[in-house]
Amino acid sequence: MGERKAIFITGGGSGIGRAVAQRFARAGWLVGLADVNEAGLAETAALLPDGAGWTRRLDVRDRDAWDAALAEFTQTSGGRLDVLFNNAGVAHGGPLAENPRDEIDQLIDINFRGVAYGAQAAYPYLKATPGACLLNTASAAAIYGTAGFAIYSATKFAVRALTEALDVEWDADGIRVRDLMPGFIDTPLLHGPAGRDSNVSKRERVVEAGFEWVPMEEVVESAWAAVHADKKLHHPVGKLARQAMFAARWLPGRIRKQGRGVFGAGKS
Repeated sequence: MGERKAIFITGGGSGIGRAVAQRFARAGWLVGLADVNEAGLAETAALLPDGAGWTRRLDVRDRDAWDAALAEFTQTSGGRLDVLFNNAGVAHGGPLAENPRDEIDQLIDINFRGVAYGAQAAYPYLKATPGACLLNTASAAAIYGTAGFAIYSATKFAVRALTEALDVEWDADGIRVRDLMPGFIDTPLLHGPAGRDSNVSKRERVVEAGFEWVPMEEVVESAWAAVHADKKLHHPVGKLARQAMFAARWLPGRIRKQGRGVFGAGKS
């Protein structure tokens, strides 16, 4: 098995995936980048030091493609898979009664099915790599159900549940399982419309509601810390996420009221 540590990142063509790739590459890791956006993959790879990046188009909904991608990547890494970063995701909002069926299906398939497939496909490689970690991107929306973002929130709760379950299930194999729970980050996920028939973007909804943006640097350093943490399971990132963790436990009435803001019923 090779000595150079290796991380495989889905959603590596932009946003969190790109920023985390740069952080780990600077630390000398081999970085596997996967995405359906091949142009984005090439852009991310160009930002990494020579020899640090490996790319492959991957639709996380395709279980067989997962097997092929990880088999190929671990040939390059000398058999190592120190971290699988299950990061690929999509975001759609709007009242549930108005959500198109294809958007519901896409959220469930990419945000949860893709994460479960990735975890299952990566398991034998993680088990074979001492000190390995499965890192999942959840969300502050996994702390308390988010009105107007119901299906997205539900998929991130599912990621949270999977993280908790696998952290116990895989403990005997020496695999640590962790998740990130960031608040709002100004990435391409928020550039689309708040609803299918909306002229307002998701990003504009966040701004209107007065929510803070989480600096990408904070997300990246949280990812680094999560991979290297011994005990901490959930990693809320940003003021909003930390406040939500407190309020969900001690002030649920308040968080219910506040949660009606960004994509609440009646907004278009």
